Amino acid sequence: MNADDPLLRPLLVVDGANVVGSVPDGWWRDRRGAAERLRDRLAATGGPADGPYPRPYEIVLVVEGGARGVASVPGVRVEEAPGSGDDLIAELARNANGRPCLVVTADRELRRRVTQEGARCAGPRSILQPPA
Repeated sequence: MNADDPLLRPLLVVDGANVVGSVPDGWWRDRRGAAERLRDRLAATGGPADGPYPRPYEIVLVVEGGARGVASVPGVRVEEAPGSGDDLIAELARNANGRPCLVVTADRELRRRVTQEGARCAGPRSILQPPA
């Protein structure tokens, strides 16, 4: 795998609403700010250190609702869901075209959907733990 080409890296798709909502830190007062903090954490850590695929990942943070308007930064592409964030995440997993794909969410139904598309899943703690 050529780590310099993002399209050859494992794909990491993060369910922004689900991950942000897993920590009761007042995120509901500023959804966009919470999504920006998650984006910045992903950019700094590069994804889970102990995930099923080696870093570096191509990281996609999916946002919806009050978190729309979050800009992409180097290392993290932000995708705004036009409707359901879960639908966009499932579509991204489906379009991975055989490339290793890891979806970070605790949503059981979304986990079922993306697993059917060939993706693996990890919970929010996998990216919220302090960097190794």
